[in-house]
Amino acid sequence: MKVYVGNLPFNIEDEALKKLFSSYGEIEEAIVIKDKFSGRSKGFGFVTFKNDESAKKAISEMNEKEIEGRKLSVNEAKPVDPDRPRKRFGGGGNQRFGGGQRRRF
Repeated sequence: MKVYVGNLPFNIEDEALKKLFSSYGEIEEAIVIKDKFSGRSKGFGFVTFKNDESAKKAISEMNEKEIEGRKLSVNEAKPVDPDRPRKRFGGGGNQRFGGGQRRRF
């Protein structure tokens, strides 16, 4: 079972995330999601447990637990819904790249 862990301190790495949840059971994978350009943490990650009972215990005990001054948000990871529109942040008003209106003098 895969568990979503949100509101992580930005300095936590994969190994520290794994260690944080290892007392609840055997972990297959622990990964902190990072920005693909800067390499900085996005403040959330996923922990995959070998069995569901371990994951459920981790969720119940770690949700809203404070780590480095931040309350974690821990729940069962939901698969991405392909029909749900994703937020896209695009350009907009930058005239140098064709967005926005041109000014005429």
